[in-house]
Amino acid sequence: MITDLKPYPAMKDSGVPWLGEVPAHWDVFPNRAVFTEVKERDHPDADMLSVTITRGVIRQRALLDGSSKKDGSNQDKSAYKLVRPGDIAYNKMRAWQGALGVSEYQGIVSPAYVVQRPCGGSDARYLHYLLRTPVFAKEAERWSYGITSDMWSLRPEHFKMIYSCLPPLAEQAAIVRFLDYMDRRIRRYIRAKQTLIKLLEEQKQAIIHHAVTRGLDADVRLKPSGVEWLGDVPAHWEVRFLGRCLRRIDQGWSPVAAEGDISPDQWAVLTLSSVKQGAFNSRAIKPVQLSAKIPEGIEIEDGDLLLTRSNTRKLVGDVCIVKNARSKTLICDLIYRLTPESTILCSSFLMLMLLSQFGRRQIERDARGSSGTMPKIAQRHIRSWRVVVPPHEEQRSIVRDIEVTSKDIDAAIDRANREISLLREYRTRLIADVVTGKLDVREAAARLPNETELVEPASEDELLDNGSEADAEIEADAADAEA
Repeated sequence: MITDLKPYPAMKDSGVPWLGEVPAHWDVFPNRAVFTEVKERDHPDADMLSVTITRGVIRQRALLDGSSKKDGSNQDKSAYKLVRPGDIAYNKMRAWQGALGVSEYQGIVSPAYVVQRPCGGSDARYLHYLLRTPVFAKEAERWSYGITSDMWSLRPEHFKMIYSCLPPLAEQAAIVRFLDYMDRRIRRYIRAKQTLIKLLEEQKQAIIHHAVTRGLDADVRLKPSGVEWLGDVPAHWEVRFLGRCLRRIDQGWSPVAAEGDISPDQWAVLTLSSVKQGAFNSRAIKPVQLSAKIPEGIEIEDGDLLLTRSNTRKLVGDVCIVKNARSKTLICDLIYRLTPESTILCSSFLMLMLLSQFGRRQIERDARGSSGTMPKIAQRHIRSWRVVVPPHEEQRSIVRDIEVTSKDIDAAIDRANREISLLREYRTRLIADVVTGKLDVREAAARLPNETELVEPASEDELLDNGSEADAEIEADAADAEA
C-alpha cells in the first residue's frame, strides 16, 4: 500500500516556509481562521487532563498510575480550563517540543494552558496530526518567546498568526482514516518488538541470577545462605554485608547546567540516563557553567561502578560500569559511585549481582520516597545489603561466562530496539508527508477495509517508555502551570 502512494498531480507554493509546496486545491489559512480560543471555567469536578509531548492530551491518571509522582495541581480548580472532546489543547511553554493535541475526553487543564476549538470545515483529528509534526514544532519554536528555552512560550496571539494547510473536509477525513489505519499497524509491530525485548531481558535475568547465586558448577556442594529469600549457595562462598566489601561510596554533585553545546575542554556532569541496566551512556551529559568551582574526587574513570541514588521505583538502584569515559565528566548528585575492596569483590561481579533478582529485591525493599517524590536509596541501605562472595578468580569466570552467554541476547535486544526506533521514525515521516500534502492517500484510504478495530487500541500510556518519562511529563505540567 505504501509503495503505491504518489505525489499529488498539481502542487502550488503555499507561501509558508514550514509547509513548502501543497496540493493546488488545498487552502492555506492563518490559525485565527481555523481555531477559536475558548476559556470555559468553573468545572472543578471534571477529570484532570495532561498535555504530554509523547501522547498529546491524555487523562492525568494515565501518567500517575505508572509513576512515583502525585497530583500536584491546585486544590481549587475553579480557574482551570474546560476541554471538550475535539478541542486542541497545548502547553504554552512546551508547544515547541510537541506538547499539544486533540482531546478525546472532557476534562480540565491548568489555567496556564491554551484551549483552541477548531472551526467548521476542519477535522480535529487531521489538525492533531498536522500540529504534532516536527515541522510544526519548529514553527512553534520560531513563534515562541522567552529569555531561555525553559521559558519559551507560544502565546495564543502568536499561535493565531501561524499558517496551516487545510484540504477539503472529505479529504481530511480520508487522511485521518489512512493515518489511523497505519498507526494501528505500526503500534502492533512495536508492541510485538517490545514483547520480544521483555522476554529476552527475562531470559538474561534468569542467566545472571543463577550464575551469581549458584555459580557455574552444577555439581557444587551447597549450604544454607542464612538469607531466607536467597536459599542455598555454594558451600565455599561467603555471604557478607556489602558495606564490609566496599572501600568507599561517593555521591555526585548538583551544579547549575550551562546552555548550549559542550566544548571538548569543558566540564560536564552525568545525567540519570547515563545508567541503564548495566549499560553506560557516555553521551548522557550536561555542560557545567564555566565559572563553576569544580569539586575534586568525583570525576569518572573507566571501570567505575555507578548506581542511581534516585529514580522511579523500576529504575532506582540501576547500575553500570563506566566504559569509554569522557575526561572532565563528573557524577551527578543522583548517582553514587561504589568502590569495592579489590581483594574481596570485583566491580563487574558486584554489578551483575545488583542486576540480579537477588540484588533487585534488596534495592526495591529499601528504596524510600515520601508522597510526590521519587524513591531514594541512602548509603546506609547500600551498606546493609547482603552479597555473596565467591573466590576472586571464580567471580571473574562467572563474569566472563555471563558476557559470552548474554552476547547473542544483547545483540537481539539491540536489534529489536533499533527496529522500534526505525518504525517510530518512519511513522513520524509518513504522517508529516501525508498531512502536508507530499503524498496522496485518497485512493489508498478508499481501499481500506471497513474494520471496527483489527488490533487492540493503544492504552493511554503505551508509548511512555517507562516511569521516568511519566515523571518528567508530570514535573513539566506542574512547573509550567506554576510559571
